[in-house]
Amino acid sequence: MNSRLSADVKTTSRITCPLCGYQKTEIMPTHSCQFYYECEGCKKLIKPLVDDCCVFCSYGTVPCPPIQEAKLSVERTGYGD
Repeated sequence: MNSRLSADVKTTSRITCPLCGYQKTEIMPTHSCQFYYECEGCKKLIKPLVDDCCVFCSYGTVPCPPIQEAKLSVERTGYGD
């Protein structure tokens, strides 16, 4: 993956707690996945669903930047890195 983010990659996502429904727009880490997230509503620690790399991929409106970059790479070239 490229060390620079593509202009097409979004860096914010609205995350929704699966336990209480609290929502908050967050800035996502750009070069890693966030495995844990503490909900400001219920104060519980949430983790991603089984097949997802991070909480943004499971509970956010936008997947994490590394996943977005991988998808863009496939769309541009027709195959992964």
